[in-house]
Amino acid sequence: MMKFKITTYGCQMNENDSEKISGMLKNLGHLPVVDEKEADLVILNTCSVRENANDKFFGHLGYFKRLKETNPKMVLCVCGCMMQQESVIMEVKSRHRHVDIIFGTHNIHEFPQLLDQHLEKEEMIVDVWKDGADIVENLPVDHRYPFKAYVSIMHGCNNFCSYCIVPYTRGRERSRKMESIILEVEALAANGCKEVTLLGQNVNSYGDSLEEPATFSELLTRLANVEGLERIRFMTSHPKDLSDDLIRVIAEEKKVCNHVHLPVQSGSSKVLREMNRKYTKEQYLQLVEKIRKEVPEVAITTDIIIGFPGETEDDFEETLDLMRLCSFDLAFTFLYSTRELTPASQREDQVPDDIKHQRMDRLLEVHHEISRAQNEKYLGKIVEVLVEGLSKNNPDRVSGRTETAKLVNFPGDESMVGQIVKVKITDAKTFSLDGTIIE
Repeated sequence: MMKFKITTYGCQMNENDSEKISGMLKNLGHLPVVDEKEADLVILNTCSVRENANDKFFGHLGYFKRLKETNPKMVLCVCGCMMQQESVIMEVKSRHRHVDIIFGTHNIHEFPQLLDQHLEKEEMIVDVWKDGADIVENLPVDHRYPFKAYVSIMHGCNNFCSYCIVPYTRGRERSRKMESIILEVEALAANGCKEVTLLGQNVNSYGDSLEEPATFSELLTRLANVEGLERIRFMTSHPKDLSDDLIRVIAEEKKVCNHVHLPVQSGSSKVLREMNRKYTKEQYLQLVEKIRKEVPEVAITTDIIIGFPGETEDDFEETLDLMRLCSFDLAFTFLYSTRELTPASQREDQVPDDIKHQRMDRLLEVHHEISRAQNEKYLGKIVEVLVEGLSKNNPDRVSGRTETAKLVNFPGDESMVGQIVKVKITDAKTFSLDGTIIE
């Protein structure tokens, strides 16, 4: 038996991959620990979407070099999106010889065999597949929570946005068979899971790679019939192909949450064209209007990139204008950072860092004002909240989320975790709500 610690960088897809690695290790009798100093086996699951994730990873490698000096038998493994880049692999192999196993995003299922190889040969094992093969089903998954779970419905991406490295690290789109997804969700629900979040780089194109025709709307409709399941979330939807049928399903199916994460990235049609997003500002606004008309109670969240190469002051003002017109419930905002292999990284018209930061401050000022106004609409309302745990700041309070993904804090105790309760909203803040439970 080995004691293991997994550290995950990046998105929900990476978190789900880490849950699979943990599931495989637990099945083999290994034991997870919280403190890496107690671990015989450490896995770092990396992200390559932004530069600061790279910097953080290499900083941690230095820390583990020192840790291995005091515990030379520790096995250090690195995996995930960064390992799909040849330059990163070369740097790890040449400058970080204390790493024992390197593998990528396409062969997670082979990790137990790679671990056996290292333990037998006592040498660095490098096994990174350039492309994804058929999706491996029925891997054990160690879900973080018993009452909610991530479920991957597809892997990879075909969109090739000019700033994004994901198609190069996770490969082309491959959809899981619908029946496999349904069986997984049925098993989760049978074990008490109340909420699933369906994951894909673009869930709207689910089914395009399957031999038997299938659509994301059909999948949602099928999953809405799973007994015991109460909530279905999904991310991420690409604005270029969110269908009227999907909007109808969100409106009609009670279990499908009234929340759409719809990354816009920029409010400038010129910048959107250069990003290869395949829609204009006007088309995005029309889509938001259509969603809100069909689903009046919907919460719409988004992603925005500030400082894309060539972004002018006028382009940025277009983004501010779109923010105000859309009144997003929440926006995840990022400074553009160059990513190796992407077309945008080769451009010479990079925006200076000081201008990026100045624009980000202005964007956040607008965003915070809008977010608070959206939250104030909940004052006095009674909402259903899935309790996720004790409040981080007050052990006498619990926190959870509404179906619209609003974070709510209210008096309660640990016995309520995993339950869906009714809460009356008494206070609205910029990024959360306060309330009292309704008996």
